[in-house]
Amino acid sequence: MQLNTGKLQVILPSDCEILVTRELAAPRALVYDAHTKPEMVKRWLYGPDGWSMPVCEIDLRVGGRYRYVWRNVADASREFASGGVFREVVSGEKLVSTEAFEGDMNQGEALNTLTFTEQKGKTLVSLLMRYPSKEIRDGAIASGMNDGIEMGYARLEPMIAT
Repeated sequence: MQLNTGKLQVILPSDCEILVTRELAAPRALVYDAHTKPEMVKRWLYGPDGWSMPVCEIDLRVGGRYRYVWRNVADASREFASGGVFREVVSGEKLVSTEAFEGDMNQGEALNTLTFTEQKGKTLVSLLMRYPSKEIRDGAIASGMNDGIEMGYARLEPMIAT
């Protein structure tokens, strides 16, 4: 089953997985940096317009933790957070990490595998998300996650083109 949004390709390879892919017109090293350097991540991964990412902590090493907090600009009391632990880090190529939302949004821990493949000056970003159950996977899809990911990548494209 495919659930494409804009340039984002979304496939459901199994009952517990979502695979999203997106090609970006930039070299792999730059796209990798945009995913791993907090000062860059905060500029594009903040969700829909009207939200910000006031907290972006990334300890990029095996066993290192990351944590993101998103906040509504108009109503600072509306925020949510997620984070996890890096299990594998291959600089410029691959990140494997756990991910769980905090508080009421916590539905269990996902395992994410993010890979970066460069071809002819463009980078294919592939994110395989493995959830604890089909119900949690389906809840992630129903949340509008695909639209949010595409919004972020659409924001990232011009940022890395300069």
